[in-house]
Amino acid sequence: MTHPELQPRPPSPLVETADERFAAHGVRLLLKRDDLVHPELPGNKWRKLAPNLRAAVDAGHDRLVTFGGAYSNHLRATAAAGRLLGLGTVGIVRGDELAGRPLNESLARCAADGMRLHFVPRSEYRRKAEPQQLARLLDVAGASGAYVVPEGGSNALALHGCAELGRELRGAADVVAVACGTGGTLAGLAAGLAPGQRALGVPVLAGDFLAAEIRSLQAAAFGGPAGDWTLAEGFHHGGYARVPDPLEAFAADFGSRHGLPVERIYVAKLLWALAELTVSGAFPRGTTLAAVVTGRP
Repeated sequence: MTHPELQPRPPSPLVETADERFAAHGVRLLLKRDDLVHPELPGNKWRKLAPNLRAAVDAGHDRLVTFGGAYSNHLRATAAAGRLLGLGTVGIVRGDELAGRPLNESLARCAADGMRLHFVPRSEYRRKAEPQQLARLLDVAGASGAYVVPEGGSNALALHGCAELGRELRGAADVVAVACGTGGTLAGLAAGLAPGQRALGVPVLAGDFLAAEIRSLQAAAFGGPAGDWTLAEGFHHGGYARVPDPLEAFAADFGSRHGLPVERIYVAKLLWALAELTVSGAFPRGTTLAAVVTGRP
C-alpha cells in the first residue's frame, strides 16, 4: 500500500554559504536545507514521522497519539500529518496548568489541524515511559488502541528514516551538525554517514541525559552503536524554547545575511554553537561543516 502524502521527496538541497565568521578560520559552511524536504512536515519531522505513519496506516490504525510540551514542533507536525492522512490525532501535553489558558500559537495550530489536546500534570508526564503509567495516560486521554508515536517521534523506525539523511550527506562534509531534542535525528544521522565523517549534536535542552538516550535508541534500531557522533554541550541558552536577546539578534542577523528563515528553538542554537566552536578553533582549518536546517519558523 502506498501513501502519496508520504512519498519520499528528492534529497533536500545542500547549499554552500559564504560567511566570514567561518571562512576566517578556514572552515567551509554548508546548509542542508531539510526544512524544504516536505511542504507541511519539514526536516527531521518528516524523516521521523513518515516511517511511523506508514506503519500506523498499514496496521489499520485510524488514530495517532503522541506527546509534547506547549511549544512542541513534533505535536504540530503530527497534527498536520493526521490531517493529510485523514487520521485522528491526540496530543498529550505536558503541564495541566495550561488547560485553562488560551492556546498559544503552536497548540492552536494543532487544534486547527484536528488534534484533540489532553493536558496532564508534569509529574505524571515524566513517568510516561513506565508501561502502567503510559496505559493510564492513554486511557484517561481516550486514546487506548491508538498508534503511539513517542515524544519527539524518536524510535527505531524514526532512526531508519533519519539514517537516509546521513546517506544523502556521504562525502559532502567532514562534520555534519544538527540540533538535538530527544536525540533521534542525531542517532539516525550518524548511522547513515560514511566512515570518516562525524555527526555533531547540539542539545537544545539543559541536562546530561542525551548521550545515554542516543545509545539506547541506536541499540533498539541497529543492535548497537552506529557511526561516529559527539555532543557539543552548553548551548541551550537557558533551556528549551528559551530565546534570549543575544540569540534572537544572532538569528535575525544570520537570516538577513543569507536569506534563511531561521527557526529559533533548534536551528538558531545550532548555528550559534557552530559559530562559537569555529571561533574557538574546534574545527581544524580545511574542515567542511554541514549544518542541518531541521525546520522553519
